[in-house]
Amino acid sequence: MKHIRSQEISDEQKPEFWFNTKTNSVEEGKQDLALYRIGPFATRLEAQNALQTLKARSDAWTEEDEQDKDQ
Repeated sequence: MKHIRSQEISDEQKPEFWFNTKTNSVEEGKQDLALYRIGPFATRLEAQNALQTLKARSDAWTEEDEQDKDQ
């Protein structure tokens, strides 16, 4: 029996975490319709912060748009 070391695990075998907007919870793997999922994220913590991450990105894009209008 061959033992697999953690660094030998392929990207396909690494868990993905999703934030479910219907249940407001983090899920490992695709457990609900894509309509309700935000992700994937590499860690549970990143998925827990999904809404804050989306807001920060949206705010940054809005600021960039405003700067582009001023030019």
